[in-house]
Amino acid sequence: MNIERTLRRDRYWRYLINAAGIFLLVVTGAIGAFLLYRGTGTFTQYGHSLSEFLFSTQWNPADTLAGGGHVGAGIFIVGSLLTCALALLIATPVSIGLAVYMAEITPRYGKQFWQPVVEIFVGIPSVIYGWMGLTVLVPFIQKHTESASGFSVLAASIVLALMIFPTITSVTMNALNAVPKTYRQGAYGLGATRFEVITKIVLPVAKSGIMAGIVLGVGRAIGETMAVLMVVGNAPVIPDSIASPISTLTSQIALDMSYSSGLHRSALFGMGVVLFIISATLVGIVRLISKKKRG
Repeated sequence: MNIERTLRRDRYWRYLINAAGIFLLVVTGAIGAFLLYRGTGTFTQYGHSLSEFLFSTQWNPADTLAGGGHVGAGIFIVGSLLTCALALLIATPVSIGLAVYMAEITPRYGKQFWQPVVEIFVGIPSVIYGWMGLTVLVPFIQKHTESASGFSVLAASIVLALMIFPTITSVTMNALNAVPKTYRQGAYGLGATRFEVITKIVLPVAKSGIMAGIVLGVGRAIGETMAVLMVVGNAPVIPDSIASPISTLTSQIALDMSYSSGLHRSALFGMGVVLFIISATLVGIVRLISKKKRG
């Protein structure tokens, strides 16, 4: 009887977990379908072409009559990719370096100090990052660069770098810790130095996990709204330097959605579709990397 009761309980939880997974898939699909339905009005109702929407840098949706206005989201796609790329360039070396330090170099007490520090960064709300950037970073950039206001690509990238730093660090450290100790012991037994063990054994073996951490960091950076909105400047122009203001997909959607209508609102939903596709693509990349690692 106890065995039968246990089997029934196992089946119950299995069905419940499967149902929860299917529900999440349905919700995700519904969100994508809703965004696609609302976003395609830019092309079906107002007659704009997909190439114009994706690659044009003209943004003037004030005329909401059919066929009127310019809704080139290319300028915001460039802004999102530029800020994310610069943030990744800043955060990745620091994150990997700290992960290597904690996993391979520091004594136990050093790891006990740095691990909570990284976890604290994870728990800080994005609005706090944005507020610190607004009150400290923006004035600093204004004072020490040619930026007229301090709101710039550089400010947004530094804030994003701080936000994705704990993600990349944590995933990288897990990947490093997953490397079997026998690999290290064998290398040391052959006379390798610590530097050689780290660069020629540990990092290459953990490469897939490190790449997954970087992709997850990009996923957070591309979808960040509030912190970027507060420091990027929200200027729909192509910047001539990293000290110039710009606007991103998320910041423009957050700024305009409350008062938009007609073509304007449809274009914002189209930008949401672009973000959804980028996020889904990043998730797919992470899964491919993980599958390759297991293989």
